Amino acid sequence: MATASQQSKSEKSAASDSSPVERTAELSERVLDQVKESQESAIEAVRRFMESVDEALPSRGEGPGPSRRQEVIDSALEMSEKLVKTQYDFLTNVVRSAGDALGASPKKS
Repeated sequence: MATASQQSKSEKSAASDSSPVERTAELSERVLDQVKESQESAIEAVRRFMESVDEALPSRGEGPGPSRRQEVIDSALEMSEKLVKTQYDFLTNVVRSAGDALGASPKKS
């Protein structure tokens, strides 16, 4: 059975034997896997948050205007949207940088 150190060395050796395009594709896959995991975690966190809000601030008919409960929920969703946008911007930059590193010409808008 190979140790973690031996596996790491064999992975590095395999990586050095592959082409830049193959290494970039592998890196892209790793990044996408990590993004998927983080998105799933974020969705689960929002779900748990909503459950906590429902327990702490049950929905009631509270006159005109948004309730405190709705303000909390709206604020949390706004924060989630900002996190998603930040992640999207990060990925866009990663892809652009990878394209630049591989000599891809930028798109003309």
